[in-house]
Amino acid sequence: MNSFSELAKIRRSHRVFTDESVSEEELNLIMKSALMAPSSKGLHSYEFMVVTDKEKLQSLSICKAQGAELVSGASAAIVVMGNPETSDCWIEDASAATTIMLLQIEDLGLGACWVQVRDRKDKDGNLAEDNVRKLLGIPRPMRVLCVIALGHKGSERKPQNEERLKWEKVHKETWK
Repeated sequence: MNSFSELAKIRRSHRVFTDESVSEEELNLIMKSALMAPSSKGLHSYEFMVVTDKEKLQSLSICKAQGAELVSGASAAIVVMGNPETSDCWIEDASAATTIMLLQIEDLGLGACWVQVRDRKDKDGNLAEDNVRKLLGIPRPMRVLCVIALGHKGSERKPQNEERLKWEKVHKETWK
């Protein structure tokens, strides 16, 4: 990658993956980047679970009513968790780590998509977080923020179109 600006421009969500596996080396680099993510007061309230088992990926793909189906086609998934007993900023900490991982995944030439779990429900009204917790044996007080589905890109996406940036969302000094 030539620059962070280029990386930010080309990073897009990918929901289609090839059958090629993500290497252990690539997964370790992604996790290393996650563990270096900033956290409130340096408490590192985030934790992660790497899933590569196809049956578990299939089960994760139905953890919520919609939007998780793509996990079944991924080579791997990373469940992003936080501990509210460690920090009341666990959501922010886990979100920062997720963003760092998404950028690292793109830098490796892989594709990924953030699948929101926190505050989502399955088709029967059960919390998606409880479904993930039960499937993977995640203890309380850990909370599940999201699942990152990742793999080798099954399709290409165009970079962000800078001409379509919504500059009206940027305010300077006072609200417009």
